[in-house]
Amino acid sequence: MITNKYDILKKGLLYDAIGMLSMAIPVVGPFLDILWAPFAAKKMGDMYEGEAGKIASVIVFVEEIIPMTDFVPTFTLMWLYTFVWKGESVKTPQTIEVEVNE
Repeated sequence: MITNKYDILKKGLLYDAIGMLSMAIPVVGPFLDILWAPFAAKKMGDMYEGEAGKIASVIVFVEEIIPMTDFVPTFTLMWLYTFVWKGESVKTPQTIEVEVNE
C-alpha cells in the first residue's frame, strides 16, 4: 500500500502517460486501448478506495475505451480531486506494541 500522496501522484502520472501513448501509434493505438482500459480501471480502483474509487474506475474505463479521449489525464484529475479539492490525507496503518510477560 502506498503511504505517500506524492507516490500516488507519480504512479498516476505514469498511468496517464501510458494511456496517452496509444494516441501516438497510428493504427495499433486504438486496439491497445481495448487492453489498457480494463487494466487502468483496475489500477484506479486499487489506488482509491470507496465509492469515489469505483466511480473513477468507470470514468477511466470509458475515457480509455472511447477513441480520441486519451488526452484526458484521469488519474491526475482524481489525485487533484482527492488530495487538493477534498483535502484528504493518506491513511497510514497504526501499529500497536504489545509486551507479553511470562
